[in-house]
Amino acid sequence: MKNLGDLMKQARELQGKMEQLQTELETLEVQGSAGGGMVNVTMTGKGEVVKVAIDPSLMKENEREILEDLIVAASADAKGKAERAAQDKMKELTGGLQLPPGLGL
Repeated sequence: MKNLGDLMKQARELQGKMEQLQTELETLEVQGSAGGGMVNVTMTGKGEVVKVAIDPSLMKENEREILEDLIVAASADAKGKAERAAQDKMKELTGGLQLPPGLGL
């Protein structure tokens, strides 16, 4: 039964580390950009957009569609970075061990 007790202790420790990781991801910010840095989107590690910065030169009526496309591209860039950061933190936590589906972040 000692092995079961050790396993339960490890599971509780992992759960605590997972909760800490969730908190870290909420405060982690990544920045995605598009258009050579003319549009920047800042996003949390959980995928929440917290800021959009647009170069004033893009604020022209006839370039509205370009601006919209750049915002989408910058958001996608930030989301990819946030997902990679979350995966990297998960690998640190689990030592590279793949968790079963549904147990990730």
